[in-house]
Amino acid sequence: MKTKEIYLQDIRQGDKIASTFLVAEKSMAFSQKGSAYLNVRLKDKTGEIDGKVWDNASEMDQIFKKGDIIYIEGRVQSYRNALQVSIVNIKPCAPENINPSDYLPVSKMDTQSMFQDLLAYIDALSSEPLKKLLAAFFHDEKTADLFRRAPAAKGFHHIYLGGLLEHTLSVVRLLDKTADHYPQLNRDLLITGGILHDIGKIYEFSYDSLIAYSDEGRMIGHLVMGVEMINKKIEAIPDFPPQTALALRHIILSHHGEFEYGSPKRPKTMEALVIHFIDDLDAKLNAFQSFVEADNANADSEWTTYNRFFERYLFKGK
Repeated sequence: MKTKEIYLQDIRQGDKIASTFLVAEKSMAFSQKGSAYLNVRLKDKTGEIDGKVWDNASEMDQIFKKGDIIYIEGRVQSYRNALQVSIVNIKPCAPENINPSDYLPVSKMDTQSMFQDLLAYIDALSSEPLKKLLAAFFHDEKTADLFRRAPAAKGFHHIYLGGLLEHTLSVVRLLDKTADHYPQLNRDLLITGGILHDIGKIYEFSYDSLIAYSDEGRMIGHLVMGVEMINKKIEAIPDFPPQTALALRHIILSHHGEFEYGSPKRPKTMEALVIHFIDDLDAKLNAFQSFVEADNANADSEWTTYNRFFERYLFKGK
């Protein structure tokens, strides 16, 4: 596997570049004189940049498609106060020369360390049926590998490789503290629900190149997919308590909280209610922080540009 030659965060106006990038967007256009040119949005884990193919655009267009990783040669130019790449050559890349983590943003946390911390919560459970259920998921290397790599979302929070693990561990840590404060909660059920609340996302998204919804993700969604996955594992565990299975399935189906947010059911147990609020809190804080950090358009202000999700301007701090 080759080492990537240069990252977008390191390029400057006037640089000649020869490196690999992920194609986030691609479209053919025509100049006022009727000449075809190619618009390309190039991406790696450090950012995105527009690229233009002015010569042989039709031929270049046949070489690659959106979602491919390509090798390009070109020069960095400034256009309307933004950098873009004038591309003179494009070559396809062999899969064996590609490390996906070079092209998609990744969690700043150490994945292996986070995963070990999550396993420690499983080991600390007192309920043997729930420990067996979680072991059936996370002692399976395929599932564990997908869980360590998956993003938590496509366009809102933890939108990076390892995001699902980072979000899940954060939720579980908060749930553990909440269980200390409210002893009436079933700690084992709370921790298990927190660990599995987004388990369906390992199949809801594809994340080998661009982060996108899978067909199953669009048609079914991670709440129902998660319940299906849990049901299948429970069927293989002898004498799994039916009431525990019911309570856990309810947590998964209700953790979005409201019908308008895609929840088939609203929380009807204390554990389901707590998981919904903790999940929502962690997701929104991550989204808030990510938007503030990415707000380059308003760099000289203590306030961000208007955020459509939060429906407000966000204060960055002094």
